[in-house]
Amino acid sequence: MSGHLLLPALLLSLPPTTGWTLTSNCLVTEGSQLFLVSRFFGPCRLDSRLPLLASCHSVTNLTQVSQAVSHVEGLCLAGSISSLPQNACSNFPRLKVLGLNLHLTQVLPGALQDLGQLQRLMFIAFPAKEYLFLPSDDFSYLRALQQLDFLGPCLARNSSVLPPNLQRLSVTQSCLQDVGELADIFPDLVQDLSSGFAWTLDVLNLSLNKRLKMARPGALHGLKVRSLRLDHTKMEAAAVTGLGLQQLHVLSMGYTPTAALLAEAVAHFELQELNVGATRIRHVTLEALASCHSLSSSGLQSSGLTKLPLGFLAAMPRLQRLNLAGNQLQNVTLCMNETGAVSGLWTLNLSNNGLRTLPRAAFSCLPHLRELLLEGNQLVHLNSQIFQGLWRLETLNLNKNPLAHLGEGLAPLPALITLDLLDMDISLSPTWSFQGTENLQNLSLQLSSASAGVTLSLPMRLKSLELHAGSGMKHWVLPNVFPVLQTLTLKGWGLKLGTQNISKIFPALQQLFLLGSSLEALCSQGTSSFFLWNLPRLRSLTVMDGDGRNSRPCCITGLSSLQELKLQAVQSRTQSRPVQLQELVGELPRLQVLQLVHRGLETLSATAFQGLGNLQVLVLDWEKGLVLDDSLQEHSLWVPCSVYILFSFLACQCANGWVGPWQERTPRTYMYISQKHMCPAKAGSRSRSPLFSFLWSHCPQTLGLELVGSFVLLLLLISLPLLQEARNSWVLYLQALFRAWLQGLRGRKDEGKRFLYDVFVSHCREDQGWVVQELLPALEGFPPDGLALCLCLPERDFEPGKDVADNVADSMVNSRVTICVMSHQALHTARCHLELRLATSLLLAAPYPPVLLLVFLELISHHQLPRYHRLAWLLRRGDYCLWPVEPESKDGFWVWLRSRLKQAGLGQTGGTCVRG
Repeated sequence: MSGHLLLPALLLSLPPTTGWTLTSNCLVTEGSQLFLVSRFFGPCRLDSRLPLLASCHSVTNLTQVSQAVSHVEGLCLAGSISSLPQNACSNFPRLKVLGLNLHLTQVLPGALQDLGQLQRLMFIAFPAKEYLFLPSDDFSYLRALQQLDFLGPCLARNSSVLPPNLQRLSVTQSCLQDVGELADIFPDLVQDLSSGFAWTLDVLNLSLNKRLKMARPGALHGLKVRSLRLDHTKMEAAAVTGLGLQQLHVLSMGYTPTAALLAEAVAHFELQELNVGATRIRHVTLEALASCHSLSSSGLQSSGLTKLPLGFLAAMPRLQRLNLAGNQLQNVTLCMNETGAVSGLWTLNLSNNGLRTLPRAAFSCLPHLRELLLEGNQLVHLNSQIFQGLWRLETLNLNKNPLAHLGEGLAPLPALITLDLLDMDISLSPTWSFQGTENLQNLSLQLSSASAGVTLSLPMRLKSLELHAGSGMKHWVLPNVFPVLQTLTLKGWGLKLGTQNISKIFPALQQLFLLGSSLEALCSQGTSSFFLWNLPRLRSLTVMDGDGRNSRPCCITGLSSLQELKLQAVQSRTQSRPVQLQELVGELPRLQVLQLVHRGLETLSATAFQGLGNLQVLVLDWEKGLVLDDSLQEHSLWVPCSVYILFSFLACQCANGWVGPWQERTPRTYMYISQKHMCPAKAGSRSRSPLFSFLWSHCPQTLGLELVGSFVLLLLLISLPLLQEARNSWVLYLQALFRAWLQGLRGRKDEGKRFLYDVFVSHCREDQGWVVQELLPALEGFPPDGLALCLCLPERDFEPGKDVADNVADSMVNSRVTICVMSHQALHTARCHLELRLATSLLLAAPYPPVLLLVFLELISHHQLPRYHRLAWLLRRGDYCLWPVEPESKDGFWVWLRSRLKQAGLGQTGGTCVRG
């Protein structure tokens, strides 16, 4: 009996904690923080302007979801719900955007009627396997809905009324083969001849329908559409003109079998914009261009063009935007000097064409040009006269060209705002200057090793500066002061700036990006390494440590205005030790968002947040084997309001056991863990269990247990039932305890005793289905599927006419093992209450107690269990288990049960009870 003496002391230290539901299926975030977690929203696109957003996965019950996220305005649901029932959305009256990726096959009438404020609705299904049946008039309730998207599902041809104020309709990656099917689904799209009403859409998107290749004539008769998108389909231009559209301004047919410019469609609708990129046009004739005079924008990218006909621009006098990227135009002749005609073109994209040279008069007829993109060509030399006359040019991109030099500078470009000279090996001479570009605000510049050490003379009015430099170079010199520079990007560490005058050089700097191999050049070299740049107005800092060669972390501290900090690294294989957060960040009093990616963080303690008094969001990305120190529990006010642990996992250590109960009861901090980490159920075992189920069953100290006790406490514990039960039930307890005591006294002499039953199963009526369908076949069934045991089920084996209390006491005493099936319903059932109390009494008082196993069909908060019961739950780590929701985890449950029954002497060669 000595083995029981210390156990009652555990009772005094049991906290009233709740459940272990930390790894929630719902990620909640503020709209302003969406960029931090947007990848977890998948194809469901939400508006970051909304105040509160949520994404829930593995959804099988909308009621449970509504209890958790009813207050959000943007919601994405992914899971398995075949039918959306009536009033399914009654708990989401505030929703503005809703995405449903639920494998739906039917939306019942009234399912959407409560979404009066909804502005965008998405039905998502990848891949589409079954048809989705829509209600006939539910959409009519959605008076605020402006955008309706079907991404993947095949739509059944049952007529549905469109929302009255719909502006954008998208049916993509579906089973559409004929555009006419759309009119069968939504008859509103076709003009009502009796009323003359014609529907108007801003966008009709039918892209990515691989089977869509035809359209019956007049399929969309009378419909007015501003933009029709048919990209990645098999549609032909002739089918588009025969749709019967009353109005069309923009047509996009990229990645289609189109082999000629859609001149007929342009002329038929007098199109303003045409996109036929990634097609097989290859050649454009002047005859075809003659029908394109209405175009203001033309996309001919990646269409196989090798040359352009003379008079190309003259044939399209209204053209403002022209995209010719990704072709093979090795020579471009857009301007004809002999005519003197000018074009109104604003944007010209000639990227990735293999251009080697440009004639001096290449752009002489484009005085209105504002954006010129020449990246990714083979330009070796540019004469400054090429850009003469481009007085309105605002953006010039020469990125990824093998330019060796630019002479002494560019031609006067007084309106130039953005200049990109990255990914090229330009040698800047001492006489090179930006004269003539005094209004330049955004500059991206590649620094060549050939001209290292040159003093850079850059425009002083820059607002954004990006400098790339290779390693092993001499120091560059920036003598300028940049009084209005707000964004600075440094990639590579060939550019090494001094630290003593940095605040004078960049007095207005607000955003800093340090992209390279190490922060070592910008950090102190003493005993403690910290960031040396003192930038009083800096609000955002991003550090991407390329190869992890730094031997010690550099602490970012002392930046009084910093609000956002991102520290990212590719983890080095030679990393000497894990780092602590306090080694990475120090005193940052205004920091609101901290994001750590692959920094090798192992332990997170409250000490790290002492200098981060205003921190609201912490993101830990790709940090594996995390241990959250329990000092965070003691100083919970220091912990940020939102903690996202993404593509990371907590270590399977009992040091993390406090996290679950703490997170459930703290109203201040929201914590989301994306990685469902699995822990080994036992050492050397292949079976695995979810992290918090593992901690729940292996770490009794997580519930605040302390092994102290005394014989007096044992007497007190035994007396508790006498004080708690009414109607003289104390007699029953004394009787049960006395029987157990006698049984224990002769236990060693009676080791060969045959029990009447192997297992007594305590359960409520609501859980009978689980017992009959799952437990009974596994225990009473014959091998190999079952264990051939004798079970005592109250509704089947209790003696008729005998008092219920007597039946319970006798059955337990005459059973080798007692299994209590726990659920919320069982806790509110009088008989289950009695059975659990008796089982606990036997377990605590008997000299040789029987085996008591608890099976939880659902997570139950500890404070919902009477204090007297909790001890039985916590006596041995392996005496309780949670019935898993995931089918793949159920094998682990049966392994546990068989193992515990085997330890009790059952399940090897059948049961030990007296049969018959």
